[in-house]
Amino acid sequence: MDQKINFSKRVTSIQPSATLAINAKTQEMRSRGENVVSLAVGEPDFHTPLHIIEAAKNALDEGFTRYTAVPGIPELRQAVVGYFSRFYSIDCRFDEVMISNGGKQCLYNILQALVDPGDEVLIPGPYWVSYPALVQLAQGIPVVVPTEPEDNFLVNPGLLEKFATNKTRILILNTPSNPTGCHYAQSDLVDLADWAASRGIFVICDEIYDQLIYSPAKPASLCGFWSKNKDKVAVVNGLSKTFAMTGWRVGYVLSHIDLIKAMSKIQGQSTSSICSIAQKGALAALTGPFDFVDEMKSAFEIRRDMTLEIITSWGGVQCPKPDGAFYVFPRLDSYYKGDVDSSTRLCQIILEQEKIALVPGAAFGDDRCVRISYAVEQDVIRDCLNRIGDLLRRLN
Repeated sequence: MDQKINFSKRVTSIQPSATLAINAKTQEMRSRGENVVSLAVGEPDFHTPLHIIEAAKNALDEGFTRYTAVPGIPELRQAVVGYFSRFYSIDCRFDEVMISNGGKQCLYNILQALVDPGDEVLIPGPYWVSYPALVQLAQGIPVVVPTEPEDNFLVNPGLLEKFATNKTRILILNTPSNPTGCHYAQSDLVDLADWAASRGIFVICDEIYDQLIYSPAKPASLCGFWSKNKDKVAVVNGLSKTFAMTGWRVGYVLSHIDLIKAMSKIQGQSTSSICSIAQKGALAALTGPFDFVDEMKSAFEIRRDMTLEIITSWGGVQCPKPDGAFYVFPRLDSYYKGDVDSSTRLCQIILEQEKIALVPGAAFGDDRCVRISYAVEQDVIRDCLNRIGDLLRRLN
């Protein structure tokens, strides 16, 4: 007889990633021969640029396959410094940035370094699915601050103040947002950081989609705020979305030198350095041409506009226009009737009847909505959304 394993409370308190679970379900159905289309993907459908791939191949040919420094090879850390200087006109040093296994490990390292048991972390909702779990793994308490579609799912200092307590240690911001695509104006972002600083609350700003912002919206970052308040903020970014490098797992963070050292200590005892070959590819990405990014962004903007036009035609839908990323987050609870009583059930029916995979809004903290990714070909999006609209009309 198998013995029961007694897992830690740390593990049993968290749920598996909903987006990864949807992708696994999609792959399982496809393996049975079912033609499933996924609008649940959280990655660009573009190929990694050739010059990045060639840099990785050259690294292999040159035998660059050994351990590297835990916080990243010096030339890549310097390239990150150059990125922040190029796009945000700030001066930072080599030892104020580090490289991790994707943006997710950057977030994990920061929370492990700063959160003690019982510390509260403010998370505006809807939120990226991993934020609460990462806080719980650090034995902190995630405090979700709910937002409304009529406010573009964005928070303000007055709303945050209602949820802050003397135990609040950190505020996590994400702009543009996954899952909503909504984006803070620079002045609003700084107002949030100023409020946090006045309360002694550290800010983690996840800017992983910073290059995917659509006109007339403008880029916004806390890099400038960091340059004057280095001990009050960490800016997280990575190459996954900007260069279609999700599988390469390269993220980076800008913060105070002491926090970088603490994060390096944590990383040194967990994963050590990241893949040496991926680092060479990342170096080529950050120091090479950015033409690819502009081309990808233009394609996403066209898809976004078409997606919104079709979704609006469904009727009974509330969906803010995304300023960035490649998601829409429509509110569909007007279709919750009878057997359809939640976003999870609605997504299940869409998957079963139309073979289209979406992610229920419940996974992001808002059961009224679903997340739809437009990081797939335009014709595929059009066909899928029209079929979903037909299904919703039948349900209604």
